[in-house]
Amino acid sequence: MKILVTGAAGFIGFFVAKSLLEKGHTVVGLDNINDYYDVNLKYDRLKELGLNRSDAEVFNKIAISSSNSKLSFIRLNLEDRVNLPRLFKTQEFDKVCNLAAQAGVRYSIENPEAYVDSNVVGFLNILECCRNYKIKHLVYASSSSVYGLNEKIPFETSDNVDHPISLYAATKKSNELMAHTYAHLYGFKTTGLRFFTVYGPWGRPDMAMFLFTDAIVNNKPIKVFNNGKLERDFTYIDDITEGVVRIIQKPIAEETDKKNLFKIYNIGNSKSVKLMDFITAIEESLGTEAKKDMYPMQPGDVEKTWANVDDLIADYEYRPNTSIKSGVQRFVDWYKQYYIS
Repeated sequence: MKILVTGAAGFIGFFVAKSLLEKGHTVVGLDNINDYYDVNLKYDRLKELGLNRSDAEVFNKIAISSSNSKLSFIRLNLEDRVNLPRLFKTQEFDKVCNLAAQAGVRYSIENPEAYVDSNVVGFLNILECCRNYKIKHLVYASSSSVYGLNEKIPFETSDNVDHPISLYAATKKSNELMAHTYAHLYGFKTTGLRFFTVYGPWGRPDMAMFLFTDAIVNNKPIKVFNNGKLERDFTYIDDITEGVVRIIQKPIAEETDKKNLFKIYNIGNSKSVKLMDFITAIEESLGTEAKKDMYPMQPGDVEKTWANVDDLIADYEYRPNTSIKSGVQRFVDWYKQYYIS
């Protein structure tokens, strides 16, 4: 299959593109490589895929991987209503995996316009291109943040998600509503994935895994919010990638019921881990105890996340199996090699 992977220079997009290539698919990666976090990390991910920075940093130009002829890349904004349709027209994709988005819950409070541009306008453009260029299946990133003030644990996709507490969460809920509308009106399949807290090698520098490790290594205190009384469904990147790729690869059945064209799944580890236990795992991997500065709960944050993934197990035999101890150790090993060696 020929698959468009947006957000290909990002954390999850990089691993999904890599896995699809390993399974023999043709992949076109897309990313705007914005400076929300260090662009050098994004270009280094692309370098791992055989893409030179000098080629990848030019907007609206197709770059070909030097290590895999089935991979090409284009730097492009999803908001670009001229060049995005042109890409769909010339490349003739079978499926689309939309992982591009302006990420970050706290940042959305400070920079709301960036979220609407990328996550709402950009997603609409993706939907329009899928409609106009006969895409069979759109798989797209939603987020566990849509559950907002939901107090029922574990989170299930049937739960009410009418109370988001950040603009980021609101944009992700809007994506689900828009995808439902397009699936109903135009008859192509859409699958939304509510990602829970993803961590692992090549992870984002704004995420807890990186922030804690980096601070401990540099003998700085870590910021522990809500005085440590937080729990997260931490999910290792390999488990996330396996689930996403299984969904992309599964053949599309001839759908006669429009309800089956629109699906939402939780994708997580199906366990809730105490933040302090997560910190302990990092301390043990580094052999150093963290200096901890305690802070109150941050705006837009929630106390606990926990994914019910029964539907994903039933439909795709999804089985997350990476322990926190193992996953943290793999991240720490990568961090030392990338930032210290």
